[in-house]
Amino acid sequence: MADLKSQTPTEVLDVLGRVCPYPLVMTKKALEKLSSGSLLKVMTDAPASAEDSIPRFAEKQGYGIEIVKLEDKGYWELYIQKS
Repeated sequence: MADLKSQTPTEVLDVLGRVCPYPLVMTKKALEKLSSGSLLKVMTDAPASAEDSIPRFAEKQGYGIEIVKLEDKGYWELYIQKS
């Protein structure tokens, strides 16, 4: 799989400060609007969303996903490529 974080995202979704289930719900809605091959960058500070629900959803859908934890900033960037 290509290095997703090095690509320019089609759309950026900022769900910082939101807790489950909002990050997942908003990610699903954003992906529904995007066309196949698009890249969505999700910024979240909810550990359950970053490490569990969103990656599980992406894998179930067959989407490419790359997770980058920004320790110094206290949040994650999730790069999801819609297939």
